[in-house]
Amino acid sequence: MTFADKVITFNKELSLSTNLPFEIVAMNPFIDNALVIPSMEEFYKAFYNDNNGRYLIVGINPGRLGAGVTGIPFTDTKRLQSVCNIDWNHKETYEPSSEFIYEVINNYGGAARFYSKYYINSVCPLGFIRQSPKGNWTNCNYYDYPELFQSVKPFIVRSLKKQIAFGCSTDRIFILGKKNAKFFNKINNKEKLFDRVETLPHPRYIMQYKRVDIDKFITSYCSIFKDL
Repeated sequence: MTFADKVITFNKELSLSTNLPFEIVAMNPFIDNALVIPSMEEFYKAFYNDNNGRYLIVGINPGRLGAGVTGIPFTDTKRLQSVCNIDWNHKETYEPSSEFIYEVINNYGGAARFYSKYYINSVCPLGFIRQSPKGNWTNCNYYDYPELFQSVKPFIVRSLKKQIAFGCSTDRIFILGKKNAKFFNKINNKEKLFDRVETLPHPRYIMQYKRVDIDKFITSYCSIFKDL
């Protein structure tokens, strides 16, 4: 099996059977959205159809407008079409984090070069949503509540081990977001999955609070990735 085959199989088999607290609901784009599977398969077959090893970059958990729609972490429908050259004839989405990641990818040398060396997913590969008192559904991070973190920790560990088996390097991992890294380290310190954890500012934080300095952050990301 190629790296692509392993990722596709992993995504299709994702499931979370544990009970979640506070009426939080797991968001599984590979089951919830029938449009996800074709775009996800085309993406991985285009960029991961080999047996090369890669470094793992992980965000928090899938967002509703990025991976929740396309099945590809940090890839909204705009980037799916304009950068990855994968057709999308349905409702279009825009995610600021996706914009930043693909600026990094462009400066790195393009999608083919970047994805030949890096594989992006999330600490928790399934997202979470919770309904507000007004009836609106909002994103929920796996670490937002101690009870949620404890509930999904075994699932996170199993998922990370499966992804390491794709051919991901264990000498280091890149974590997006300081708080994300804090909780990831609680897992890694016990499980000893990765030798070195490198933390980068989360793209959402950059786009929301530090957009005026976006070029500096892009340069910083690329300098770290190009050192490998």
